[in-house]
Amino acid sequence: MKILLAAASFSSSISGLQRHAFNLAHALLRQPEIASLHLAIAPWQANLPSEAGLFPNDRLSIHVAEMKRSSLGRNLWYYRQLPQLAASLGADLVHLTFPMPVSAKAFSAPTVVTLHDLYPYEIPANFGFPKFIFNRVALQRCLHNADAIACVSSATTRTLRQYTPAEIWRKAVRIYNCVEAGPPPLVAPAIPGWRNQPFLLNVAQHRRNKNLPLLIKAFARLLRLGQIDSSSLLLIVGMQGPETGRLHRLISGLRLEDRIHFLEGVSDAELQWGYRHCEALVAPSITEGFGLPVAEALLAGCRVVCSDIPAFREIGGTHCRYVSLHGDAEAALADAIVATLRQPPKPPLPLPQFSSFNIAQEYVSLYRQLIVEYATHRDTSSTPSIRATAPERPSL
Repeated sequence: MKILLAAASFSSSISGLQRHAFNLAHALLRQPEIASLHLAIAPWQANLPSEAGLFPNDRLSIHVAEMKRSSLGRNLWYYRQLPQLAASLGADLVHLTFPMPVSAKAFSAPTVVTLHDLYPYEIPANFGFPKFIFNRVALQRCLHNADAIACVSSATTRTLRQYTPAEIWRKAVRIYNCVEAGPPPLVAPAIPGWRNQPFLLNVAQHRRNKNLPLLIKAFARLLRLGQIDSSSLLLIVGMQGPETGRLHRLISGLRLEDRIHFLEGVSDAELQWGYRHCEALVAPSITEGFGLPVAEALLAGCRVVCSDIPAFREIGGTHCRYVSLHGDAEAALADAIVATLRQPPKPPLPLPQFSSFNIAQEYVSLYRQLIVEYATHRDTSSTPSIRATAPERPSL
């Protein structure tokens, strides 16, 4: 099979979307059924594949697509140029690693899209008005035109059913993100000037659904009440976003500028340093499609405190301490952190359901079915109806 992975996005540093694409590329290259894999990225992302350990070879080709960085420029590339690239490569299947507007008729091969979440519907404040309306339209168009939708969790699959008609959600299957133990952590600390102070870790972009103000307030409460070591720090790893200004104003008002550190664009080794040295990962998200940091933290043997939402429950099972966001969430989160820190460190937790081998096999099976059905229905106007084999997947 010749597979084209489309991963061009706005970010010039590693984010969750890029990590999904690169982890998937690594996983697919281990499958003998993949004769060649083509990875399409944006010009400002040219250095990211090598940072993730992906280098061109006889099976992997990396294409730096010509596009403008604006939303319009990226959308036009996906709509006009991606089908041409797929045709020129003779791709058997095109995999969009996140939703982007595409024209179904423009492709001469089946298309799969990874659906990470439905934030335009669940939390429109992430985008603001009227942007969330355009995001909803673009999301619906992509999901309508794709031949299959790979939801990264059962929670996302259920949300898809809530917000889309049957003709869309019937095309969905659940295929988790690839999550495996990262590289050895850095020897040098990732926090500038770190002097072995205990610290809490959060990994999140500065967006409304991540609920970072609640974490900052809970951290301030713990310090004020003397419930954690007086030298404790809070490390927030993630890209800046719509909430960045608000976060800095909150931190300034609480006079915690010297206690809260922000990092972005960190390497996998730096992130592993954070997981291995932190007192606990704290993730108070309002909603998530998957929750990659929770899974990575468990794999690293990290204690985890997180909000009681379906995606986190699906990933963490009985291995996390869950906090309700109803009522006095600040006090509840602070109390949960204190209770968790009283527990001994945990050993790394194996999570075979997220292994690259299992995830790649599921994708290869899906690709094979779509390619066969696409060829069968090439001369008809009907949408292929692939039947998934995994017991937890609905029929496509």
